[in-house]
Amino acid sequence: MPHLDPQQRALAINKLLSLGQLDLLRNSSGLLYRMKDGQGASKMKGSDNQEKLVYQVIEAQETKKPLRESCVWIWSRDIRFKSNLPLTEVNKILKNLESKKLIKAVKSVAASKKKVYMLYNIQPDRSVTGGAWYSDQDFESEFVEVLNQQCFKFLQSKVDLSMDDIETILNTLIYDGKVELTVIAAKEGTVGSVDGQMKLYRGVNAVLLPTGMVRTPCGLCPVFDDCQEGGEISPSNCIYMTEWLDF
Repeated sequence: MPHLDPQQRALAINKLLSLGQLDLLRNSSGLLYRMKDGQGASKMKGSDNQEKLVYQVIEAQETKKPLRESCVWIWSRDIRFKSNLPLTEVNKILKNLESKKLIKAVKSVAASKKKVYMLYNIQPDRSVTGGAWYSDQDFESEFVEVLNQQCFKFLQSKVDLSMDDIETILNTLIYDGKVELTVIAAKEGTVGSVDGQMKLYRGVNAVLLPTGMVRTPCGLCPVFDDCQEGGEISPSNCIYMTEWLDF
């Protein structure tokens, strides 16, 4: 609000703070102001004071995010301590807020039997979920071991993989029906983009099992139409067919 003098700006900010429409934050540069989520405020209409209090305790963690990213969650015992409400009442309120999709409970890898609570639209960070090495709070030891072995083999082989080499591997996964490719528009200079486009890959689960023909090398062969006995490409000299039959 550059057109307002400091006194008018302060009056406007104080008015919005008193109406509960602004969050007051602080970082190393000083004070910051942020508009509150109107959707959350509208959902709290009709809630009693105790329910509003518990929601505000959880919401207060979000205001600390500029200082420490992992501050967006809170333990249930801390909610009880800050709200000064009985345990049974806190548990009841938390369930109500979860049913309204105002908050969500997430199991922490640090204590699998305990839950942390955060606003519904917040994504839990690695300190809670454990990151890529955990699934449902269980450490994926086999997955990590496979990655360790493959990384070690790659370093031993001293092979310089290009983007084309990696895309070739990804294409085989696409042909196997295990990966899906999506091409999106990207701004110039974006890492991984080529000619204003970026390729995104994701793993998929097959809805239906492939038919017998598709499971053979011929079913996915890109030169199937050029394959004929006696030709340069033929079943008799196809290394993929030989490997498939030997398997």
